[in-house]
Amino acid sequence: MNSRRRRLGFILATAGMLLALALPLSSEATLAWPARPVLLAFAVAAALSLAVAAWTRGSAVVLPGIAGVLCGAVTTLALLRDPGIAGSAAAGFWMMVLAVWLGAALCVVQLASMRPRNQASRRALSLAIPLLFGAVVFYLWEVFVRGFGVSPVIMPAPSAAAARFSASLPTLGQDFVQTFIRGVLIGYVIGCGAGLLVAIAAQRFVFLGRGLLPLGNFFSALPLVGVAPIMVMWFGFDWPSKAAVVALVTFFPMLVNTLAGLSASGHMERDLMRSYGADHRQTLSKLYLPAALPFIFNALKINATLALIGAIVAEFFGTPTQGIGFRISTEAGRMAIDMVWAEIALAAIAGMAFYGLVALAERATTFWHPSYRT
Repeated sequence: MNSRRRRLGFILATAGMLLALALPLSSEATLAWPARPVLLAFAVAAALSLAVAAWTRGSAVVLPGIAGVLCGAVTTLALLRDPGIAGSAAAGFWMMVLAVWLGAALCVVQLASMRPRNQASRRALSLAIPLLFGAVVFYLWEVFVRGFGVSPVIMPAPSAAAARFSASLPTLGQDFVQTFIRGVLIGYVIGCGAGLLVAIAAQRFVFLGRGLLPLGNFFSALPLVGVAPIMVMWFGFDWPSKAAVVALVTFFPMLVNTLAGLSASGHMERDLMRSYGADHRQTLSKLYLPAALPFIFNALKINATLALIGAIVAEFFGTPTQGIGFRISTEAGRMAIDMVWAEIALAAIAGMAFYGLVALAERATTFWHPSYRT
């Protein structure tokens, strides 16, 4: 974004913040701005910060821009504590929300256009952009739900889900152990390990690979909701049936990706290994497996999300009185939607952490790959 458009955007955000002071905050009777001196000061500070950002050049625009966004966000969230505004917010309130959103969007765009030279700054920037973007999404979710008075049965506010999350930590801990530690991790290790070993065997014996790939396509097309009840009947209602579903879900992505990776080495490299007199075991360890590592980690990252989905879906068809899928199903039936969102947040956090660990292992293992040289 060029400087003229950015300046115009911040000017519009400043105008929106100032216009909000003159428009009504609620469709019902409520306190005016002079009766809220602290919030008035925050609103004026937000307008001033956004105005400063409009006339600041370069990357320095981010600091006053974020300061204005924070002041505006604090003001709107504090206004929602007034029962006369929550559920009956009027033009003044929404104009302020619009100004906060516009200022935050301009800050995110500016951060994304920055190209720091040192590694530490690049890492900090790559972390700051998604954090700011996510914070804006949750802020808009909060103000829209509370400002329009949406029923918590339909969509609870993030603050309500967070409060339920913190109040239900023991229950969430038990569900995490049941679903993730027992079901996901055990099934993930079994499925990915079996897929890797079978792929190595299939690469060694061509007829095995030709016979397994069509079967892999067939089993990959099987609906999870059809497989899960069968696994529950075979392995019981406890975690082994969930681990079996996860192993089945993760086996074939690992098989297909590893087979493709084992065939990724070039003819020159294979001729070189033959000229050295290397046997199959040495060629596998020195050439085939290193060349297949990017493909293997690609399968591991795909399976990191598939495993959690498979375990949660399997718990819908029979499980003990704990687990993420069990809790989502039962609490949804009781209309406790805040607990459902707390479980969804737990699954999202676990999934992101698991994916991040696999990505870190990939970065540490395949640092030589061309994708990491740029």
